[in-house]
Amino acid sequence: MQTRVDRQLRALALAKACAACGARVRTIGHLTGLPPREALRLLFPDRLAVPRGRSPDSPEWYHGANLLHRTEASIVVALYRRLRDADFPTGEALVGAYRHYVGICQPPHRISFDRAFDLAAHTDGLWLTDTRSFSLVTCPTCHSEFLAAYGSVARSNDHCPFCKLLQRYGTDPRVQGAFPVRPLAAPSAGDMGMLTLLHQASASGAKITAADP
Repeated sequence: MQTRVDRQLRALALAKACAACGARVRTIGHLTGLPPREALRLLFPDRLAVPRGRSPDSPEWYHGANLLHRTEASIVVALYRRLRDADFPTGEALVGAYRHYVGICQPPHRISFDRAFDLAAHTDGLWLTDTRSFSLVTCPTCHSEFLAAYGSVARSNDHCPFCKLLQRYGTDPRVQGAFPVRPLAAPSAGDMGMLTLLHQASASGAKITAADP
């Protein structure tokens, strides 16, 4: 059983993590329950550093967004849902998913933490709304998960951003810049040694087989 102090410490730790990801005060309040004034006092001693601007709105934005935005939005929500399916609490799942997204996608990152929060809210019907606007569906061609209108069923890859990204990759410099081909890592000395041993063992086996009557 968590005590009140435990819950407060958890809320503060989550709030700090959200702020480090660039979250607005409003978003931090939804995720942690901290009052706005307390969040401002504890997390933003420099008021000039407070994130400002209009909060994102996902349902209409996503359907009109370009290919790269829809691809990265799908990556964020897919990561979030995997952590939720593994029984991570909602706030921690969102922070973990966003950190992973930032680590695997090429900057500049097109999905802000507040946008990720809004996407997750409209996928699970949490925080901001009781209505689900999105579902994660699996493409029958590439088997990637992508965001679609709630209740959608992917019967083809017509709306899969990942398939479209692959189709454009050879001719679209923006897509190539967002998802550059990463060179294979050079084998280590240990790997080379293991390959040499395997080659020698294979050669020895071939000689023994050839000598058998």
